[in-house]
Amino acid sequence: MSDNDRDQDLSRYPPPQAPPHNQPQQHGPWQHQSQQVAPKSPPVALIASFFIPGLGSLLNGSVTKGIAFMVTYFVSWFCFWLLAVFLIGFLFLPVCFVVWIWGMVDAYQGAQRWNARHGIIS
Repeated sequence: MSDNDRDQDLSRYPPPQAPPHNQPQQHGPWQHQSQQVAPKSPPVALIASFFIPGLGSLLNGSVTKGIAFMVTYFVSWFCFWLLAVFLIGFLFLPVCFVVWIWGMVDAYQGAQRWNARHGIIS
């Protein structure tokens, strides 16, 4: 195929044209969609932390905080039962209780803060 034949083949196709200035350019179906997020439920986060300390924080997306609550709670319980034989294990019981309550309150408030950051009233 010669250069002349190739030029004639390309001349059959119109050159690409830019869209008019008053119409936005679309690059894909996602361009004009708004991002939607699901709200976090403060009562669900509280109840989850009631049964498993730190789980409510994990549900809210605060992974580091949730794991810290879990580890602190379960290590305190372990120390309580391990040292209960020596009658000093009861020093860890208040730590367990405080971490448990603090985890529930933080999970509830964390869900409310997450919702507020995303414009959701909870």
